[in-house]
Amino acid sequence: MEMPDEVIEDVRRRLHRVAGQVQAVERMLDEGRECRDVVTQISAATKALEQAGFRLVAAGLTYCVQDPEAAAADGYPLEEIQRMFMKLA
Repeated sequence: MEMPDEVIEDVRRRLHRVAGQVQAVERMLDEGRECRDVVTQISAATKALEQAGFRLVAAGLTYCVQDPEAAAADGYPLEEIQRMFMKLA
């Protein structure tokens, strides 16, 4: 399944944000920051990563709904998209 350019760019932006958050966690650990602050940053990174995954699944779902035959031929029947969603849920 080919992803639309705007989906790819959105996911890249989200992943870039996650990378920055992970680097911030590493700095916080090096600086001896409070546990609650580190956990808050890890939580934010986790949420951002989940959102990137959901964005991809949403694009796949849109593809399945708009052209179910082509999606199935590409190996993405609706059931596969549902399984992908459940992996993230």
